[in-house]
Amino acid sequence: MVLNENMKIYRRSLTWTFLSILAIFSLLLPVLFRQGMGSTGISIWESASTTVGIVFVFLNSIFCVVITTEVVAGEFTWGTIKLLLIRPWSRSKILASKYVAVIGFSLLSTLLIIILATGMSYILFSQSLPYDQGDSVNTAGHVIASWGFSYVDLFITIAIAFMLAIVFRSGGLSIGISLFIIITRNPLSLIFNPNRYEWTKYVLFTNMDLGKYMDSATGSGLITQANGGMTLGFSIAVLAVYYVIFMLISWVVFNKRDVAG
Repeated sequence: MVLNENMKIYRRSLTWTFLSILAIFSLLLPVLFRQGMGSTGISIWESASTTVGIVFVFLNSIFCVVITTEVVAGEFTWGTIKLLLIRPWSRSKILASKYVAVIGFSLLSTLLIIILATGMSYILFSQSLPYDQGDSVNTAGHVIASWGFSYVDLFITIAIAFMLAIVFRSGGLSIGISLFIIITRNPLSLIFNPNRYEWTKYVLFTNMDLGKYMDSATGSGLITQANGGMTLGFSIAVLAVYYVIFMLISWVVFNKRDVAG
């Protein structure tokens, strides 16, 4: 079933268009950095981190949301959901296969960005700064951790889009709401700061940016505090609770509603 869902995703020209755009920008941005800043003054990891950050936030998140909503809501739009439901598979298995396929695409797109951005940065900037093995290892660990935190953000965003697509059955509405969340969550987190409002510590958007716990000297830690005394462990726990809620809503709605109607 997962293979079947993957075939639906990767047979579409839109999917390969998205991946091509991600690849082009992941290779192009380091070149632009080289042209704008020269071959000195910027390290491999600075170039790779900046490239991944830009492409990840402005392109990958949006593309993954579109693929997620199309995988679910598209079945209702095209009427193919009825063909799925008459097969000898439970609705839970159908839903799980769609979710696994979507997560697989998000991992593929993320790895594509990281590999291409890091590879091009290495080619262009490997000789740009004096080599310091200890410094390089620390910087690499810091950057890789930040990428992991960014993927957690995307993972939760996909869960939201997945739930919205099931609840509303509309790709356009689900994409619109998901993009609204992506665009407004950081401004809202600044407005409703946990230092000012205690209750905002438990709001989803306040906890999605795990990168705020990063420390340039020590990396990150479960007890490193950010705004309002929040810690990495606390934010992970809050995100886990929200994730379970999103998945439960998705499962209940998909299994109980007359989706074939």
